[in-house]
Amino acid sequence: MGNVENRNNSMNIFHKAISFRPYFWFFQMFMILILTSCATIGPDYVKPTTSISPIWHTQLKGGLAPEEIDPQTLGAWWRVLNDPKLSALIDRAVLGNLDLKKARARVREARARRGVAKADLFPTLDATGSATWSRGSKDTGTGKASDLYAASFDAGWELDIFGGVRRSVEAAEADLQASQEDLHDVLVSLLAEVALNYIEVRTFQARLAVAQANLEAQNETYQLTLWRYQAGLSDELSVQQARYNLENTRSQIPSLRTGLEEAMNRLAVLLGEQPGRVHEELNKPMPIPLTPLKIAVGVPADLLRRRPDIRRAERQLAAQTARIGVAMAELYPKFTLSGSIGLEALSLSNLSSSGLWSLSGGPRISWAIFKAGAIRQNIEVQSALQEQYLIAYEATVLSALEEVENALVAYAEEQQRRESLIEATQAAQSAVTLAQHKFRAGLTDFSNVLDAQRSLLSLQDQLIQSEGAVTSNLIRLYKALGGGWTAMPIEGNKTEEK
Repeated sequence: MGNVENRNNSMNIFHKAISFRPYFWFFQMFMILILTSCATIGPDYVKPTTSISPIWHTQLKGGLAPEEIDPQTLGAWWRVLNDPKLSALIDRAVLGNLDLKKARARVREARARRGVAKADLFPTLDATGSATWSRGSKDTGTGKASDLYAASFDAGWELDIFGGVRRSVEAAEADLQASQEDLHDVLVSLLAEVALNYIEVRTFQARLAVAQANLEAQNETYQLTLWRYQAGLSDELSVQQARYNLENTRSQIPSLRTGLEEAMNRLAVLLGEQPGRVHEELNKPMPIPLTPLKIAVGVPADLLRRRPDIRRAERQLAAQTARIGVAMAELYPKFTLSGSIGLEALSLSNLSSSGLWSLSGGPRISWAIFKAGAIRQNIEVQSALQEQYLIAYEATVLSALEEVENALVAYAEEQQRRESLIEATQAAQSAVTLAQHKFRAGLTDFSNVLDAQRSLLSLQDQLIQSEGAVTSNLIRLYKALGGGWTAMPIEGNKTEEK
């Protein structure tokens, strides 16, 4: 009978609580609607406006044109070089580069942090269970042992009345977008580095070919002077002069081979592979890729929407602006709704059948009344950080403009230098031929032959380096314009919508 009465009592209490709860929760939801209609505190983010010149300061020449850049061309700029091997290496770098993998991991981290911030907008529900055994002292009690079993569900919800949590979510969203732009920036740099090292490989191979060709020609000259000396037609001075000219050229070959090996090893590491893995496929010398006759470079304002580093700096500024609101929310009270429903029984078997219901719930308010100015000082900290991020954004824009201007000058001027070197090399080749003919005929001194050969080797080497520099400067120009990241299928390529 006692168990039946206990059960009826507990159920009556439960039904009374249930019958009262609709009015209670209606009142609470009404208060939530009233309070949440308040404006979110803190400054609303406004994208900074930057005054930029409508045209490039550098005079565009050498095929450069202020025309709008085709997005597909800029997105896959390496294809304008028409080198299948370079395209294949870039594809491998996107899959294997370790810095790119690290940047992808940072994007996943930022996405998870955004999820953590969003979770604070929703109620929490916890399930708890306990079993307690106790025995009182005979001096203060009965000395009997007793058991208590309990199970409950606890719910809580901190109402985001003043928008502190929403500002936190806003900051986390901007952080995620900044990490995505950082991934894009890593990709832009990676593609440029792969291409630059590939051009360096081809340049060293061409320089080696020039040095070896000159070595063979100078060896023939040395053999000729040695024969003439042995025949009594010239003195030993000519022999020694031809010999040191020959050995001087020979001494340049090891350093060129070293440079070639280093460029290949760097290229392998950029692909995420061990040094030496690309040697076999790149051992066959190939020409340095030629640049197209016309290059569209757009206008300076395009950089603001195209360069990942500028976009990243702008998103970092947005995140920091939202954090000011997070700090300001600490000045205001916090409202929390909490509730708990549970069962208690003296034995585990009766927990579900005859245990007493326990109910509790209601609103709670907490307010930091005094913290010795720490909250306002933290607001000042966040505001100062926002100012720093704004300055960093402006500095990033200026650096980007400087990088493009320098790349424009370097590309155009190096083409003029290459044209002059072509003329000089052709003249040096003719001078070598004439000097050798006159020397054989005894019409000129051997020193003229040596000077002509040294000049020819130097000019041929400079011409090869200039050809490599022209292509390298075009790569740097595309990098400065923010090209490369839009065409690659990588995680985070598209910024998620807010």
